[in-house]
Amino acid sequence: MRVKKKRTGSKALLAALTVLVLVHAGRAGQAGKSPVKVFILAGQSNMEGQGKIKIDAKRNEGKGSLEYLVKDPTTTKRYKHLVDDSGQWVVRKDVWIWYLGRKGGLTVGYGARNDRIGPELQFGHVMADYFDNQVLLVKTAWGGKSLAKDFRPPSSGGEVGPYYIEMIKHVKDVLANLKKHFGDYDGRGYELAGFGWHQGWNDRVNQAFNDEYEKNLANFIRDIRKDLDAKDIPFVIAETGMRGHEETHPRALSLMRAQAAVANYEQFKGNVAFVGTKDFYRPKEVSPSGQGYHWNHNAETYFLIGNGMGEAMRKLLEKQRKTPGLREHL
Repeated sequence: MRVKKKRTGSKALLAALTVLVLVHAGRAGQAGKSPVKVFILAGQSNMEGQGKIKIDAKRNEGKGSLEYLVKDPTTTKRYKHLVDDSGQWVVRKDVWIWYLGRKGGLTVGYGARNDRIGPELQFGHVMADYFDNQVLLVKTAWGGKSLAKDFRPPSSGGEVGPYYIEMIKHVKDVLANLKKHFGDYDGRGYELAGFGWHQGWNDRVNQAFNDEYEKNLANFIRDIRKDLDAKDIPFVIAETGMRGHEETHPRALSLMRAQAAVANYEQFKGNVAFVGTKDFYRPKEVSPSGQGYHWNHNAETYFLIGNGMGEAMRKLLEKQRKTPGLREHL
């Protein structure tokens, strides 16, 4: 599959999240121009998204839910772009999302369930504020999946992971049928613009999987680029940082080091970025649950992961834009 190759302009760079917030409301009701900028988001349950949306007063008075964050005076400024003047969740027409058959304009509810969010929410806002173009997020994530087996890339040898195959199939199917999925698509082309990866739990609990994670992740990036015919597509790795800076388990620490190491490969400099997530951890006392492997279901955590991935992606895209010849189709 070869993507449409058209140069487009970009919006002026917005340096801080507080400035980004001022732009959201004005852009939420507008459709973007062509070609469509396509971003793939993949991984396991934490890319699916486990951040609770609604306040549950029985769970720490609702702390850590998205609704609480929007209403709390200490955090409302950061999250106010997610709601309109009447307090309803904003639906962005300039960002489409497709998540295993669920589709529409970007809003809350595209997490593992429709009462949850994942990194896609704020990632989509950051990308749409960066581009004048229409943005499309193709999200392919399934809970409980390893890189060593389920997403195993072809060049790692052995049996190719069934979810690697499924992921590639979904991406190609969506892009081949954009008009079917999104009636407002004008048929004027698209560009595979970036790939986001948030995964790791099923490899960090298995020593053999852990040992080969760095090799598999590097192969995964290379194979994705080859199989989607997207040379040097910007790739962002979000750390599997559950438990934050309190983490001490050797396998967990080893896997996080492997994720960071891949982004430092010479061949990946300028086109792969690592996003540390330990700072985004919120303890169970201010979260909807104590389920550590799902970031305690804290919506702020998932929002911040999405924001971190979006900002890292923006920097990669900006570097490509400023470096002639870095990527052939820009």
